[in-house]
Order: sequence, then C-alpha cells, then structure tokens
Amino acid sequence: MSSVLLHLCCGPCGTAVIERLAPDHDLTLYWFNPNIQPAEEFDRRLAAAQALARHLGRALQVETGGEEDFAELAAGLEEEPEGGERCRRCYALRLRQAMQAARAQAIPAVATTLSISPHKSAVVISEVGQRLASELGVQFLTADFKQDGGFQRSVALSKELGLYRQKYCGCGFSMRRQ
Repeated sequence: MSSVLLHLCCGPCGTAVIERLAPDHDLTLYWFNPNIQPAEEFDRRLAAAQALARHLGRALQVETGGEEDFAELAAGLEEEPEGGERCRRCYALRLRQAMQAARAQAIPAVATTLSISPHKSAVVISEVGQRLASELGVQFLTADFKQDGGFQRSVALSKELGLYRQKYCGCGFSMRRQ
C-alpha cells in the first residue's frame, strides 16, 4: 500500500475521494487553503474537514497561514473568471505547500480533492501538479475524481454525514461572482 498525502479542499470533496483512494493507499489527510474567505467560511470548511476526519478515525494535519501569499498571487487577477489564471496560481500555491509537507514527512506522493468539483478542470490541476511534482521530487496522483459519478457521490455522502457544503469555490472573488 503506497503512502499518499491527500490535500483536502473541504470535507465534502474529501468524502468520495477518500472512499476511492483508501483501499489502495495509506492516506495522510492535509489541509492548506489560504484562499478561503471570509474567515467564517474558512472556519466552516475546516470544521467540515475535521468532522470527516473524525468520522473516518483519521488525523487531519492543518497548515495555516499563506493568506498574504494568496493575496499577492491574486493581485491584478481579481476579475479573472473561475478557472482562469488566478485559479491556476491558487492550485500551485496549495499543491506546492502539500508537496513540501509530503517531502518533509517522507511521503512519496500527493493527491488533491480539487478535481472532484465540476467547476474545476482536472487537466489544469494535473498540469500544475505534474510540474510541481517534477520540481519538488514527489509523485502527483493525476485523477479526475468527478468521473464515474464522483461528484454526485460526494454530495450523497456529505448529506449522509451532515457536512457543511459551500456555495462557492472559496476565495472572495468567486464568492462575489455567485
């Protein structure tokens, strides 16, 4: 069974992804999402991820900070549509941090729940992940977790577990577009 650090963007997205990966991988659950705004939303999403981890009897590593880095990378891209360059940079920020954490813990591979969202391009996430993996010397598990009913499964599992489901991507820019 291979070890994988799984970056969670939220609890609901983690449900079906963990269900798919857990039979074949020893998962370390990891939270780093400095893009989530406002603070109340950050707290709700983190609480949902923690509730999922508790339900599964797993630890959740929580990394905080990075809000200034997110603000810097988003500067000048405030009007970009979701899925544009701002998102690409945001994926890179979060995946870089996850890969650095994996390296520090001698975990050879990283995956992310981001691709389960129907609003996110698994191709773009994979491109960013593969580039960073090559740079940082870890493996990146490329997957489009929304395939084969993954997103629908995450919705069903979230309802079953009573997890908070957000209504926008996470950053204040995507919130304003809703």
